[in-house]
Amino acid sequence: MATADGFRLDGLLLGVATAATQVEGGDVESSWTDWADRPGTIADGSTPRRATDHWRRWREDTELMASLGVQVYRMSVEWARLEPRPGVWDDAAFARYREELELLRAKGIRPLVTLHHFSHPLWFERDGGWLAPGALWVWERFVSEVVTRLGDLVAEWVTINEPNVYVTGAHVFGDFPPGHRSLREGMRVYGVLATAHIRAYALIHALRPAPDTMVGVAHHLRPFRPGNARNPWHRALTPVMRHLFQDAIVRAMTTGEFAPPLRRPPGIAPGRYADFFGLNYYSRTTVTRFDDGTPPGVPVNDLGWEVYAAGLGETARWAWETYRLPVWVTENGTCDAADAFRSRYLWEHLSVLRDVRAQGVPVDRYYHWCFVDNWEWNEGEGPRFGLVALDYETQARTVRDSGRFFAEVAREGGATGDMYARYVAGQTYPVSSAEAHHR
Repeated sequence: MATADGFRLDGLLLGVATAATQVEGGDVESSWTDWADRPGTIADGSTPRRATDHWRRWREDTELMASLGVQVYRMSVEWARLEPRPGVWDDAAFARYREELELLRAKGIRPLVTLHHFSHPLWFERDGGWLAPGALWVWERFVSEVVTRLGDLVAEWVTINEPNVYVTGAHVFGDFPPGHRSLREGMRVYGVLATAHIRAYALIHALRPAPDTMVGVAHHLRPFRPGNARNPWHRALTPVMRHLFQDAIVRAMTTGEFAPPLRRPPGIAPGRYADFFGLNYYSRTTVTRFDDGTPPGVPVNDLGWEVYAAGLGETARWAWETYRLPVWVTENGTCDAADAFRSRYLWEHLSVLRDVRAQGVPVDRYYHWCFVDNWEWNEGEGPRFGLVALDYETQARTVRDSGRFFAEVAREGGATGDMYARYVAGQTYPVSSAEAHHR
């Protein structure tokens, strides 16, 4: 429960996070534009071609971010835009990204750039994607080009976003392109992505040996609990799901150590392959079967995800105690079209970070997902995660109350009882129905 005690940030940097495919718009030949063109793949039939039109409105968005007190900004580059054909680079697209990065820096906003955020060129997908024989060589070529051209403006990099969500969506449950359904294939792709990150980590440091160069992965973590602690099947399945979904791939990418069912790829030695631990946190999973479940009678958001603020502290503490890397909360946010509980959500999650930081967990950054309502992958334009509301038809941006609360927290370096009374008091979450929800 949120209380009116208030909290101080004490050096915690506040920012927002986005992804190119979800905000830029335009007719880009990516795996996701192709996927969205197929009937039945996107909940509302929309495509990322409209999104928030950020590719053209980036100046307006950067000014708006600065007005909200954003200190750090996580963005991604669209691989399909930069390399529209194999080995063919779009100089104008690189120049456009340079302009955006320069303006961010001029506004005092430090960029964190993600290289792969679920999307890649359609030609890469059609060649076999991450399982193609030359995939890792193609990936390293892309990383080298981006870091060479943009590295003077960027010191902090995320190589791959949420490898576990990507693998389960694209290769296990078939919700993301290419829409495959094979646990065995998913485990193979895990190994490839771990290798891709490890090679990119070494490559970026070789290209940009400056001491402030920081490279990591944005890992999606969640607590797992059995649906019924007395049910032996629930108890047995819970650690198995946690291991398959997050623990094995996090360990492989961070240390180069591969636990079954992952197999060590050739040429990968144990070591340290991260300078920070990127943590994306949204919810927890209640396990009753091999699926992502929410129990009845708990607070939820518009998508039915359980709101469980304590889980942010649990996952941050686990990341620190396991890997001893500074923790950056690279994503955290909630779907709330009416802005009926987002301020409460922010208050509760930032309060949890205050507590774990007081316990010695070095959480240095908090990137809220997201800045402006954006295109939410296979859910389309329906979900609303933004501190800023978007009218898709007019592309008008309107700062929500939660955005004003965020801005005030950033300006004051924390939150007070008065802010609680104005923004949080009276806000309540929906509650899940009597029937457990699976997604």
